[in-house]
Amino acid sequence: MRDETREARQAQIEAAAYAVLEEKGYAGASMLAIARRAKASNETLYNWYGDKTGLFHALVRRNADEVRAMLGAQIAGGGDALATLGRVGPALLAVLTGERAVALNRAAAADPTGELGRAIGQEGRETIAPLIGQLLEQARAQGALAFGDLEAVREVYLGLLVGDTQIRRVIGRMEAPDEAARTARGRLALDLLGRLYAPGKRVLAGDR
Repeated sequence: MRDETREARQAQIEAAAYAVLEEKGYAGASMLAIARRAKASNETLYNWYGDKTGLFHALVRRNADEVRAMLGAQIAGGGDALATLGRVGPALLAVLTGERAVALNRAAAADPTGELGRAIGQEGRETIAPLIGQLLEQARAQGALAFGDLEAVREVYLGLLVGDTQIRRVIGRMEAPDEAARTARGRLALDLLGRLYAPGKRVLAGDR
């Protein structure tokens, strides 16, 4: 199968997986139900994804791919780390508050096995957060920030950027923020981070 044909087929399968997930939840989203919705063979799904866990890992991974690729490229290329965070922050917020992330998180909250939540953790936060940490380390090396505990500063930044927006989306209490709102929130998060960890400022309690 040609690469472009396979990619198109995978997109159909993954769209079907989201549709079945929303209808039946993670426990009820069987490979057979997804294959039928995508008009694909069950054998194809198992050959490409291994099993249901593999398929949903792939969904989470693809959902975060754009941000992950952007982060990796910026880290490798060097440059102004805080300016990079300024570009990456709104993109990350778009992923976290997008329809697919909301569908995955709603299903994970209702999944008694915890399998989908683990997939979201492994393919999402546990791969994105270290890259954010690398950018923060670059910012420190460039003299733009001063801090001791990298993990603490990373959590502060993510808290400022994301706050409760994702959980409010998941429980249906807000619409997805538009580009202007995401950009404004990203700028505010970066501005507050710079104030909290400005070079020459006394180290904050807990950031030791």
